[in-house]
Order: sequence, then structure tokens, then C-alpha cells
Amino acid sequence: MDIINFNTISDYNNYNNNEVLHPLVSVVDLSKAAPRKQYKMYFNMYCIILKQVKCGDIRYGNNYYDYQDGTLVFFAPGQVAEVTSNEYYQPSGMGLIFHPDLLHHTPLGKHMNDYNFFSYSTNEALHLSEKERKLILDCFAKIDYELQQSIDKHSKTLITSNIELLLNYCTRFYDRQFITRENANKGILEKFEDLLAGYFSSNKPQTIGLPSVAYCAEALHLSANYFGDLIKKETGKSAQEYIQTKLINVAKERIFDIDKSISEVAYELGFKYPQHFTRLFKQKVGISPNEYRTQN
Repeated sequence: MDIINFNTISDYNNYNNNEVLHPLVSVVDLSKAAPRKQYKMYFNMYCIILKQVKCGDIRYGNNYYDYQDGTLVFFAPGQVAEVTSNEYYQPSGMGLIFHPDLLHHTPLGKHMNDYNFFSYSTNEALHLSEKERKLILDCFAKIDYELQQSIDKHSKTLITSNIELLLNYCTRFYDRQFITRENANKGILEKFEDLLAGYFSSNKPQTIGLPSVAYCAEALHLSANYFGDLIKKETGKSAQEYIQTKLINVAKERIFDIDKSISEVAYELGFKYPQHFTRLFKQKVGISPNEYRTQN
């Protein structure tokens, strides 16, 4: 399957039959696009798409978005997405695309990496209520209004400020989605616990090393960023802190086996160097492993 490269705003607008009003940003009406079917896209820009109707299944990496009517999907520069549909369909909905160059020397540019949802994948798209959808469309309209004006010294500030407002609303809506999917999230938390318990009771620590956030996320079929955000919302701890807490609890039990040295315990847990284990243990518990063994 051929990949369509969207390197510039013009590339994306021309593909969707939309006028280019600004070289670095555009609000795109997808209903103007010609009917199409299966294709792959490479993005060299940020892209936020509000799907109004289901038109194919967006494949991202090796998984599919579970998007419906009124769902936001996000793509960042360097990402490839695939639309799988053997039949021609008429695209519908709105999109906001902006090039990274737009963000240079702006407040948004300084913390663009804080918006983790550009790295979410699989079934992690943002599902909107009707009220939320209208608010997103209002943000699109404000940006589009500014694009219709003559470019002046205020244009960049107003456009990027409205993009930042839009992204902040998306952050709020994702927080709401974490809450509304609380039961599903608790299931993931339980699976995370089981995964760690199984990991430390196997020989994986000696063969693979310490369990990473990326390893756990992949095992649970989630992107690392979504998984990290979910664990933080559910527990108040980062996924890394959660793993370390489990690690220390396992370590406390194994330290009592006096037939093993502290170094042997460290290697069993997946540490390459025993001094790294000692440092982490003392940081978390307040005393060294040897002191813990002696006191208890």
C-alpha cells in the first residue's frame, strides 16, 4: 500500500480539497475531500481529527482506534496511520493541522510535549459528549476565524493561544474519560498487579532485567503514555513509582533468606549492579538492605 506523505499544510489541504489560508496551520473541512478507500498517511505535522461519522477503521501501529461518531484522534510529526476500508467512502468531519514551526517562540511550544495524548494509540482515542463536541468545534471555529483575517503581528499569538486552549480542553476531557472508564481502569490495575507478581516469580528479571513501564504497557496492550497517565490517575503514583514499590516489597521478603547474600537478591530482582539495588532500597525504605535484614 502506498504511503501519502503530508509534509506541509498544502499537502494535506490539497489532498482534501481545502484552500490554503496559512502556510503553517489550517482548519480542514473533510466533507470537501473526494471519496477514497484504504490508504496510509505519514504526518510531518500535528493533526487533530474530529470524526463525525464512521468512515473506515483507523489503524495506528498494529492496532485499531475504537472511534465512533464524535471522536477525536491525534497524530504527531513522524507518525504513520492507516485507514482500512475496501469500499470507497465520503470523508466527513473537521480537522486541525499545524506544523511544528508554528510553535517556535510561543508559550505553547515550550510545553507541547506535555500533551501525552499525541502518543496514545489503539483504543485510546478521545470519545466526546455532545457538549464537549460543540466546545471542540467552537475552538476550531475561533482558529478558522483568525485564519480568515489578514495576517498581522497578533495572528500567531491568537492562533497558538486558541490551539493551546483546545489542547487544554482535550486534557480535561481525557481526565473525564479516565473517570467514566473507572471500572475498565481498575481491571487494568489488577492486571498490572498480576503482571508484576508473575514477573518477579519467574526468571524474567535475570534474563530481561527490571520491568520497565514500556514492557508493562505493551503486555497490557496499551501505549506507554496512556498507561502511565492511567496509573497516575488511579493511584496518584507514576507507573515507574508503582513498579518500584512492588519491587521493594518483593525485596523485603527475599532479604530474610539468610542463605542468600544481598548481591544475590539484587541479581534475582533484575539489577545488573548490587549497589544500584542498595541505593534504591535505602531511598525508599530509609535504611540499607543489610540494616533492614539485621533489624528484622
